[in-house]
Amino acid sequence: MRVPVTVTIITKNEAAGIGDALASVAWADEIVVVDSESTDDTVAIAKRHTDRIVVRAWPGYIDQKNYAASIATHDWIFSLDADERVTSELADDIQSLMSGTPREPAYQVPRVTWHLGRWIRTTDWYPDFQTRLYDRRAAQWTGRYVHEAVTVRGGMGRLRGELQHYAYRDIADHLETIDRYTTYAARQMHEDGRRAGILQLLGHPPLAFLRNYFARGGIHDGAPGLIISALNSYYVFLKFAKLRELQEHCRIAELQDGRK
Repeated sequence: MRVPVTVTIITKNEAAGIGDALASVAWADEIVVVDSESTDDTVAIAKRHTDRIVVRAWPGYIDQKNYAASIATHDWIFSLDADERVTSELADDIQSLMSGTPREPAYQVPRVTWHLGRWIRTTDWYPDFQTRLYDRRAAQWTGRYVHEAVTVRGGMGRLRGELQHYAYRDIADHLETIDRYTTYAARQMHEDGRRAGILQLLGHPPLAFLRNYFARGGIHDGAPGLIISALNSYYVFLKFAKLRELQEHCRIAELQDGRK
C-alpha cells in the first residue's frame, strides 16, 4: 500500500527561490508552507504551487518546523528549506520507498551545496547527510540555537538521491552567515559549559583547515576548495573567539557584582 507524503517548508522573504523549491516537490501528495510574515512575494508565489499556506509569527526554526509538521494531513513528512531543491533522483527514491511500508521511521539524504560556481562534493560540506524524510509519530525537530535536527525514536535509513543546496549568493553572503551562526554557536557552547583558551584558538582552526583541505578533499576542488576550507576554518576560529568573549564578559560581571 502506498504511503502518502507531505512536504513542509518554512519561509520568510524567500521570493527569489521559493518557486523553484516548490516546483521540485510537485510529486508530493501535499505541500504545506508556513510563512513568517514575509514582506515580499513569497506567499503569492507559493500559492501557484499549493493552497496549504499558513502565515504565522516567527517562533524560531525548531518550533516553526514542528508546527508545519503538526498541521500536515499525512504522517510522513519531507522537510524542505527554501534554498534547497529535490533532484529527480531523490524524488524517485522517495516515491519508490513510499510505494510500500518504510522499514525505518526516518531517512537521511545526502545534501550537495552549490558555491563559487560549482557543486562542492569535498570538504566538510559533503555528503552532509540530512534527516528530512520522517514519520512525525516517531520523530520531531530538536535543538537550541544552531544546527536543529530531527530526533528519531527508532532506526535511521539513507537514500541515495541528492538534495541540492543553494546556501550562499557569494562570499560576502557566506561571511554574513558565518558571523550570525558563530554567535549562536558560541552562546550554545557557553551554556553547555564549554570554555575557550589559547589552545582552542590556536589549535582547532588549523586542524579544521587540514581536515577540510586535505583529509576531505578540498584540494581537489581548486580555488573553491581552498576558499571553502579556509572559511570553514575561520568559522571554527570565530566561534571560539566569541566564546572567549562571552567568558570575559561573565568574568567582568562577576567581579563587578563582587564589589557591590
